[in-house]
Amino acid sequence: MRQKQQIRDLLECVWPAALTVAAQPLRSRTWAATLTVILGRDGGDLARTRRLGLDRLQAQVDREIGRWGGQRVCRRIVTRLYTALTDTAGVLAHRRGALERVDLVLDDWHDTRRKLADVEARMLTVLDELGLTDLVTSIPGLSALGAAAILAQTGDLTRFTSARAVVKHAGPAPREKLSGTFTGRTKLTGQGRPGLRLAAWRAVWGAQANNPVYAARYRHLTTREHNRLTATQAQTVIAAAILRQLYAVVVTGRAWDPVIATHGTRSRHQAAA
Repeated sequence: MRQKQQIRDLLECVWPAALTVAAQPLRSRTWAATLTVILGRDGGDLARTRRLGLDRLQAQVDREIGRWGGQRVCRRIVTRLYTALTDTAGVLAHRRGALERVDLVLDDWHDTRRKLADVEARMLTVLDELGLTDLVTSIPGLSALGAAAILAQTGDLTRFTSARAVVKHAGPAPREKLSGTFTGRTKLTGQGRPGLRLAAWRAVWGAQANNPVYAARYRHLTTREHNRLTATQAQTVIAAAILRQLYAVVVTGRAWDPVIATHGTRSRHQAAA
């Protein structure tokens, strides 16, 4: 996100200690709430905020954390940020002005988070109204929001003639770079819908970690002796599988079946016979 990078760049220049108080500060609601209190209260005058005292600072962060979507404050992060108020590393001559800029970017970041949460809530509402939430979440590792993001790019899946057509619409097909005896790196064609490819790619991470079928498929593709794939190539295969199987559950109205996902319908019918 652009605002997060701006905040990081500014703090690295004038107050780098603020970025060392947590392992991933820009993902911490407590860190964002504390920084909002520090910069909004005294306009970047860290010495004046220091005189406020740790207890009063924590009380104000307790009131601010809800605005950032948090429920409990991490006292350790508040304490470390309070201690960092006296740190003199950074370009001190420009600290006040840069911190005022950080305060403005924090407001933009909060507004972006609010709008994103609103859009995500409306996407889930539409998914419920279509009666698809239970179907799409029957695929282990695929969240309702991840499926909604994919469906927002595909539209009504019944308009496609097959699952293969959905994958083709996304365009995650590899393309070899050949010229005479020269063979270059194999890359994606770049054809298809970029937003759909991105949504499917993001769905891979949760599915690969929580879906035993996809996890086994990934291990097979990256460890087999013949035509072994790289990690990225194998994840592209998983992304295509998610699109095919999402098409199947939505169009047929049947929950995801790990047997079909592993062997296909033909092998299942043979086993039943």
